[in-house]
Amino acid sequence: MTERELIYVKTIADEGSISKAAQKLYLSQPSLSHCVQRIEESLGAKLFTRSPTGLTLTYVGERYYSVATEILHIYSDFQQEVGEMKSLRSGRITVGMATYLATWLLPQILPEFHRKFPHVSIALEEKSSTELEAGLASRHLDFAVMHSFANSTQQEKSSIAFYPISRSPFVLAAPVGSGLDRYACPDPESPYPVLDLAHVKDWPFVLVSPGRRIRQISDHILWQAGITPQVVLTTVSYETAHRLACQGLGLTFIPLQYKEIFQGPYPGEYYSIDAACSPYWDLCVAVARDSYISTAAQVFIHLLNDYFGNRMEWPGQ
Repeated sequence: MTERELIYVKTIADEGSISKAAQKLYLSQPSLSHCVQRIEESLGAKLFTRSPTGLTLTYVGERYYSVATEILHIYSDFQQEVGEMKSLRSGRITVGMATYLATWLLPQILPEFHRKFPHVSIALEEKSSTELEAGLASRHLDFAVMHSFANSTQQEKSSIAFYPISRSPFVLAAPVGSGLDRYACPDPESPYPVLDLAHVKDWPFVLVSPGRRIRQISDHILWQAGITPQVVLTTVSYETAHRLACQGLGLTFIPLQYKEIFQGPYPGEYYSIDAACSPYWDLCVAVARDSYISTAAQVFIHLLNDYFGNRMEWPGQ
């Protein structure tokens, strides 16, 4: 299998049509068809079958496509590694972050990075955690800075590797005068008293929309506490949920880190949560497993770790 043959078969499979693939590859359709025929003859098996919707892969074709994708990724990483200028006189990093994280992290580290490496450009993509994971899996992003779901068993099965930098707890936000303080006890490890969530099992909740990391952790906390919440509103914005909780629409969970960073005009009551509910998330660098980490990206990650966490082990070291 040559690189050209791998690209041809992968492009046909992606486009679902030899004619569309030929246009994308700047080849004539007969020439591309003849190339596929030669590959099939050498393998002794068909790669494609025709259907009303176009070409579909056979079982052998699916295996060929999988191998082709993996080999082309490896070759692309190798080319990047060989061609990279170790002096960092040039380069480009595509970084993914959640919007709130970018608001907090980038003003602290990006100016220093640009002072040291003014010719390395950074392309920033601000998306939800789910979208960032998809970008990593497709190798569209070099790496992402995101929060991982603490204690999630899914991480071990994921195609994405998470490298923790620091951990931050969640707190329960309630309106001033909620009366929950009479059930709370001092917490020596937190500025806020700890509350047994059994006392709020019948309270309404305002939660962040499903698919977002704050919602995943909120759902996990509630599940650990044995609570099926009465959700009066969902919102894409954690700050909207926070402010509505302070105004008494319903309780919500917020990261203590965000509460301290993004101070707002709405006073509220805050309560620590029992550690048995895993009420925290980890700030992580996330990369696709076995992907190449460029020198420029390594420098950025080290700088991030120096500012926000303890030294971590990650690919490239």
